[in-house]
Amino acid sequence: MLANQLAALTEPPGVAEALTVIDGFDDVIVAGLGRVNDATSTGLAGLAAAVADSPLGGPVRAAVEKVVRGGVDDDQVALLAGARTAVFGAVHDALLTSLDAALGRTRSEPAPAVVQEPGQDPAVEGARSWLRDVAIAGWRGVDEDLITAAGQPIESLYPVVARRRLAMVLAGLSEELGACVPIANLPQLPARRWTDLWTRAVLLSRMSTVDASAAPVTNGRLLPLGVDMHEHGTAVQLQLHGVLEHKGQTRLVRASVSAGKVETIAGPGVWPLLHRHPVLLRALAERRCLHLTDMPLLPEGDLLWADDRAAAGDPVDEFATARLALPTAVAPAVAPLNRHPATIGEVVLVEGYRCDGGALVLGGERLGLALDRLPAAGPLSPAHVAASSACLGLLRWNGGAWRLQPMAVQTTVKKKNVTVRTADWAMGPTDPKVAKATGDAVSVLRERAGRLLRR
Repeated sequence: MLANQLAALTEPPGVAEALTVIDGFDDVIVAGLGRVNDATSTGLAGLAAAVADSPLGGPVRAAVEKVVRGGVDDDQVALLAGARTAVFGAVHDALLTSLDAALGRTRSEPAPAVVQEPGQDPAVEGARSWLRDVAIAGWRGVDEDLITAAGQPIESLYPVVARRRLAMVLAGLSEELGACVPIANLPQLPARRWTDLWTRAVLLSRMSTVDASAAPVTNGRLLPLGVDMHEHGTAVQLQLHGVLEHKGQTRLVRASVSAGKVETIAGPGVWPLLHRHPVLLRALAERRCLHLTDMPLLPEGDLLWADDRAAAGDPVDEFATARLALPTAVAPAVAPLNRHPATIGEVVLVEGYRCDGGALVLGGERLGLALDRLPAAGPLSPAHVAASSACLGLLRWNGGAWRLQPMAVQTTVKKKNVTVRTADWAMGPTDPKVAKATGDAVSVLRERAGRLLRR
């Protein structure tokens, strides 16, 4: 990416004003829809004004008027959540359009939205009721009893695959709230994050999950570019970003696999949890391409990974792939529900820079580094990035600025030019010291669990 491209990545007009609208609404949810006063009603009015010229304009204005008068039902909650999502979607689109223009990146047309009401479902109704009660109470008013009340709808939703995403979002939100009790005493709240989760849960409760089994299948050669690891106390996810070659065309795709875990399994110890995907893990560890046969591919560029539909191919160099394929690869469109600045993660290649603290300097322009997102599961460290000459990473927008999350770097280690990647330890740490320190926590826990079950 050249200096003039970096200079083009300025904040589009209107983004700051839109985020001010979001902050105003989030302040309303902090206080609670059941405690709307002259101060907080301004936040509701601002949200209604922001979508006034859209199809949401009339319904949202009526919903705001009803909430101000003291009436809050599921429909009003859904309309407010939809309006907030629409404003964030506009911010997302402005940022992504600016980024595509700077990179010269082509993006596919979005597929028509398919939204279906889930119908009468007691578990979904329970989730809606809980989300409404949370909005009425406000983040400051959430107590242990209200948090505990989320347990029943989560338990009912989780066994149904089509409702599992809603269950996971509710579980994550309730766990975060529970960890912060008493919330009323907190000096500062993560209001935007909690309201993001609340908003997404509200909208998921109003729609049915699309049947992934009906997704069209694709064939071709998948060239890995890098891996982003998402680790939580109870789950880990590997997300591979790559280029798919099919019938002479190239497109950017993602493939994600995940597994449940416990807090004690962390860092390099998470890789054995993904043992159900040996073809994928071995290809990543050995730096090979993957040949796909009838692999389902969603419109947003997400491969529904099935290990038995993939075969490891020849060794490949991700930096060579990026130099040759990235300029012409077509990026996927983004579905309306996922249009949020936090979801932006575009693969880019940066070369010919110097590292200055927490930023890359290229042609007088500075690009911040998201070093806090480097996973503990891989060998890539801030020291490798600081000594690097080329970096493959995900360009993200956070805190009003673009930052680069490294996934692979060409760097110098002991006076040798090497490539270091986040997925180098996919088949286990290659550093003997790290391997010895890590051990095999998964095997130990399985053995202990087996003993308990045999008793």
